[in-house]
Amino acid sequence: MRPRPGYGSVTAWIHRVGERVVAEAGAAALWIDADAEQAVGDGAIVSVFTVGAGQSVAFVLSWASSHGRSPGYTDPQGALVATLGFWEEWAGRCTYDGPYRDAVVRSLITLKQLIYAPSGGMVAAPSSSLPEAIGLTMNYDYRYGWLRDSATVVAALLEAGYREEAEAWRRWLLRSVAGDPDRLQILYSITGEREVPERVLDWLPGYEGSAPVRIGNAAAKQLQLDVYGDVFEALYLAYERGVPRCEDTAVLHQQLVQYLIKNWQEPDEGIWEIRGQRRHFVHSKVMAWAAVDRTIRLAEAGALDVDLFELVEVREAIHREVCVKGFDPVRNTFTQSYGSQELDAALLLIPLMGFLPPDDPRVIGTVEAVQRELTSPQGLVYRYVTADGRTGVSGFAGHEGTFLLCSFWLVDTLAVSGRLDEAHALFERLLALRNGLGLLAEEYDPEAGRQLGNFPQAFSHKALVRSAVLLHRLSASTASSLPVPVMPHPASSPEQDARALAAAPLV
Repeated sequence: MRPRPGYGSVTAWIHRVGERVVAEAGAAALWIDADAEQAVGDGAIVSVFTVGAGQSVAFVLSWASSHGRSPGYTDPQGALVATLGFWEEWAGRCTYDGPYRDAVVRSLITLKQLIYAPSGGMVAAPSSSLPEAIGLTMNYDYRYGWLRDSATVVAALLEAGYREEAEAWRRWLLRSVAGDPDRLQILYSITGEREVPERVLDWLPGYEGSAPVRIGNAAAKQLQLDVYGDVFEALYLAYERGVPRCEDTAVLHQQLVQYLIKNWQEPDEGIWEIRGQRRHFVHSKVMAWAAVDRTIRLAEAGALDVDLFELVEVREAIHREVCVKGFDPVRNTFTQSYGSQELDAALLLIPLMGFLPPDDPRVIGTVEAVQRELTSPQGLVYRYVTADGRTGVSGFAGHEGTFLLCSFWLVDTLAVSGRLDEAHALFERLLALRNGLGLLAEEYDPEAGRQLGNFPQAFSHKALVRSAVLLHRLSASTASSLPVPVMPHPASSPEQDARALAAAPLV
């Protein structure tokens, strides 16, 4: 073992303390206890031993402050038994009992492991800079709590009967946003810190030469209006699932929706976190609509005190604008942003969030366009595509993989559209992409037959859970139990939307 703190830039001081070995560097100390003999030298700890059938040799690695007390010795077998007991009990509380249960439980365990128990915050992935395109620069640090990612993870856990994690995340959200909702960030550290400056570690070559290696994430300063929809959807689902009401969260909700009312017409960086000029992304507007819609639903249920008249007006205004400015009537599809010709897989959320019903001709046209223009021969879905290959709005050249989250969205959209056989077939193809431990990264390269991006990825595993739950519900002929509600009023036609937009000033 060659411990290298500081992302490989520091050589630790390795020495013995009695019968134990410790590697120290700055404020951190790693204590290594082993059943085998440990030799120290040349910046490493080396053990040479023979293991026969039925035998085991235990190694225990413990972290402690270098200027504090040494950690107590951990009994490895006792720790193993306690760990197994914890996870078996936790997994046993899963309320999902449909098909693919093993895959669902594996994903739920993965999501739970991405949560930092002391704070309730959760990371998007436990890794940094695993590339979205091998040898190129699309390498980011995902070891932070995105509001979008964590809210959708909470929703997946709630679908499976887990409520404690939702309550803990809600407390993390309150602490992170603190008393400044007008300066909401789209991501925070797992303990709620706002400052997560991005920097490049130029001494590291990167995974398979994919540089730069980054730590921190500059996206923290972006405006992403869609996160309000995901957060409010999680809060709405928590209410539906019986999570006790929190007055402080209700106050924060009221403050955040007021900010959204004032700012939903602004362009933003969107779900894909573009590092260029802001746009009016259709997905962002749809999720802003969903945020207002879920707020209205909570108010109608008596769980939130807000001005319903104002919110209904805003909901209608957003809907009118999106249906006119975000729809291409010639191609019969919604587009990535206002005035663009580009497609975006995030448009698949339009029926899933209840913005339009699945049988609306505009939804059908959009799904067909995504399948025609954004899918691989295996039916997996890319986020977006432009004329030069797979660059898209990210501004990075290179052929990135298909996006697993988007592929699960297609499963869900096919399912709610009544195309259950196609949905099941695609879902099973996605299950087959998991590695030997049942884990998924962010993307999959169908040409190279490999996973890409940070790993394991919360987005991919939460999407697996929600797709399995949805398929089971629909297959059991209980379509009324969809995980998201449909629109509370009849869908309008494009012509009606255009006339209404021209006749009524936007709120």
